[in-house]
This record gives sequence, C-alpha cells and structure tokens, in this order.
Amino acid sequence: MSRVNFDDLLAFLVVAREGSFTRAAGQLGVSQSALSHTIRGLEARLGLQLLTRTTRSVSPTEAGERLLLTVGPRFEEIEAELAALSELREKPAGTIRITTAEHAAHAILWPKLAKFLPDYPDIKVEITIDYGLIDIVAERYDAGVRLGDQVARDMIAVRIAPDLRMAVVGSPTYFSRRPQPHTPQDLAAHDCINLRLPTYGRLLAWEFERDGHELKARVEGQLVFNSGTQILRAALAGFGLAYVPEDMVREHLAEGRLKRVLEDWCPMFPGYHLYYPSRRQSSPALTLLVNALRYHG
Repeated sequence: MSRVNFDDLLAFLVVAREGSFTRAAGQLGVSQSALSHTIRGLEARLGLQLLTRTTRSVSPTEAGERLLLTVGPRFEEIEAELAALSELREKPAGTIRITTAEHAAHAILWPKLAKFLPDYPDIKVEITIDYGLIDIVAERYDAGVRLGDQVARDMIAVRIAPDLRMAVVGSPTYFSRRPQPHTPQDLAAHDCINLRLPTYGRLLAWEFERDGHELKARVEGQLVFNSGTQILRAALAGFGLAYVPEDMVREHLAEGRLKRVLEDWCPMFPGYHLYYPSRRQSSPALTLLVNALRYHG
C-alpha cells in the first residue's frame, strides 16, 4: 500500500466531522472538487470506501467510522503538543474556543476577557452560545462553561464565579393584573415566560426548594424563548413572570422596573466553572486564560 499523506487523513477527518464537502472545503481553504479528488485518492490507496455520499449528506462507512475514532484523537494530541511549543515564543498565541450559556458569557466571561485580551494580542478567543451539554472534545472546543453540577467528572473544572441564585420576577404592569404568587403551585394561574433548551427540545423546569423540600415546576405561558435576554425583555414589557439569574435583574429590581416573588423558595446553585480535558492543560494560552478567569471569592 502506498504511504498515506497526513494531509489526506486530515482532509478526511474534516469531511467526516462536518458531514459536508462544501463546509469542509471552506474550512480547509480548498475547492470542493480538489477535496473530493483527495478523498477518492485516499480511498483508492487504502482499498476501502471511507464515506457514503448522497445528494444531501456525507457520512462515514464502517471503515470510515473506525478511522475517525482511532486517528482523530491522535491528530488532536499532535495539535495540542504543537500548541504547547508556543511556550517558546515571547508572547503566548493561539485560538481558544469556548462553549457557554448566554448568561455566563455576558456576566462572567466578557468582563474578565475585556481586561485580559489587551495584554495578549496574539491570543484569540471564540465564544459560542449554547445551552446544550455538548461533548467539547468531539466538537473540538478547548473549554466549556457550565454550572458546577453540570460538569462531567472526567474534566478539569475551575470555578470562575460565586454560587448562583435564580429569581422569579414580574413587572408592576403585570402584577396590576395578577395577584402575586406565594407558593410555586400558584404559578399555575400565571403567564410564565419559558426557556427552551435546544439540545433536548424541552422547556426548562423552574426549580424551587424550601425547608429541604425540592420542587420542579413545569410552567406555562404565551411566550417561549431560547435566550435569557429575550425572556428578560418580555418580563419588563409585562408579558409574564420570568425565572432568571438573580444578578441579571438586580438593577431592574432596585429601580422598580421589576418585582421579585417566591424569594424564599429560590435555592442556590453551584456557580459557573470553566472545564476542559486534562490534555489541554499544556496550552500556555489556555493556562493564562484559566488563571485570568479563576474566581477568588
């Protein structure tokens, strides 16, 4: 068998992960026809079909899936080791990809990044807003940000924020039409603005706890969003009750634009943590960012 070019293997990995020659070609910076020629040549040298092609999608064959699972992680290890060589540079460099929920990006990441990035112009940070608990290794993220109880045990986790408390709020206009709820059960008579979690397709349950009694409320209302910012905007406009992080509405509460209810039912949750696989620890750019984000409460 002819010696396989590493560039050909890399091209296969990108096509298999993207499920599209068009997207893979754009990522690799080559034409779609050239990429297709590269994959056909690789298959010819191996004597195996690696990809099943249809008019709508591209997916790995059994042989392709095996190659993807065995060779893919090794390429990632090579990339991580090459990134570690940047320690020899005078200034750390590289791109750090982070997946996070919207609230953490706005309230935690951005204020600290705004102070960190001017000192390290060769470090680039890419942030993707996603409520889903995705596999950051499979999706090729360097790190993720989630609440402490949502982080997988095989990850290195670093606390970047204090514990978080949720708040149920509504506008004075809304409460002029509806009585204030005194228990979570009272929410059944209210318009509640829901958050849909895109990964699972279901609505986020409102979690409550008092005197050791935990309760998850499935609430209903006219509006459903996949963004906390839109939920807050609708609550301010009087369209219903919102269940949002406390710090997100603190200023609105102080100014009287919102009123809080069920405060004694809202528990604390473990604060946001930055998490990443142990092999990423060798990246000096990520190490610097971790230290900049670390919570020192």
